[in-house]
Amino acid sequence: MFGKKSVDLAVKIYEATKSFPREELYGLTSQIRRSAVSIPSNIAEGAGRNSKKDFNNFLGISNGSSCELDTQLIIAQRINFINQSLQESLQQEINEIQKMNWSLKRSLKLSQD
Repeated sequence: MFGKKSVDLAVKIYEATKSFPREELYGLTSQIRRSAVSIPSNIAEGAGRNSKKDFNNFLGISNGSSCELDTQLIIAQRINFINQSLQESLQQEINEIQKMNWSLKRSLKLSQD
């Protein structure tokens, strides 16, 4: 479910950034999309590793990408690329993913000890 939610978020981000100005294609649009794709990608890569320690590390990278995405969406909203309602909805999804991420990290850490 955690991975699916993060993939669903990435798809929503692609939809949300379709209307961004063309001159932002290699700027904010690209950064937002890369951050969004990085979240499920790092979860998947970590899950495919052979150790809980590696998985935990990739979950940390995924969480960093989610924080980056959150900040970029705030910027996009403030410069009127997306409306506040969409930004808040996406931010809520990011928060849910972050909570799941931290729960999984905590359980991996406990099982390592």
